[in-house]
Amino acid sequence: MHQLHCIIFDLDGTLTDPGEGIINSLIYALKHFGIKGDPQVLRKFIGPPLIDSFMKYYNFNEKQAKEAIRFYRRRFHDKGVFENYVYPGIPELLQTLTAQGKKLAIATTKPTIYAVQVLEHFGIDSYFEQELVVGSYLDGSRTNKAELISTVIKRLGGDNKSKVMVGDRKYDILGAKANDIDVIGVTYGYGEKKEIELAEPTWIVDSVSSLKKLLVKKTKIGQ
Repeated sequence: MHQLHCIIFDLDGTLTDPGEGIINSLIYALKHFGIKGDPQVLRKFIGPPLIDSFMKYYNFNEKQAKEAIRFYRRRFHDKGVFENYVYPGIPELLQTLTAQGKKLAIATTKPTIYAVQVLEHFGIDSYFEQELVVGSYLDGSRTNKAELISTVIKRLGGDNKSKVMVGDRKYDILGAKANDIDVIGVTYGYGEKKEIELAEPTWIVDSVSSLKKLLVKKTKIGQ
């Protein structure tokens, strides 16, 4: 058992539900190619790098995928970023963790500029130091979750055993394990429970209240 000092959160599907804005912006981008986007397929885009998903689900080559991202961002920048909401209980969770002296961070494949915008829009940016909000770059680089988590860990410093990652997709879990830190898989986001289970996180929770019990009521993670 180790004292828990630092919690690294994924953003989309973990702190906020960005589905409406992301899916509407993806539909807008696909229209440019004469494709009618299926919302059920487009849900799978939430979490992984967009370029990978365009290539995987629509067989785009890299050039087409990058063009699709340009169209996606055109709508997302104006409207989509705000078609989003914070999961109930998250502000209270962040407030409680901060009051307990925990250091909070973000590791997201969303570009950092948009991640900061979302946090500010919902008034939860004050719980995160600016340098601890780590996302991808607008040029499409730094989208690998293990690399993002590694960047946060380096900025946090200290012992890895005092850190835990929280996320809703297998990429969060595998990225945390690659960095040798514990990880909590949440099933209320965009990853199916089977996906979470197969990635074998340290713990699985099915609600924000269950997450709070694990992070707040236990003074030591794993207790």
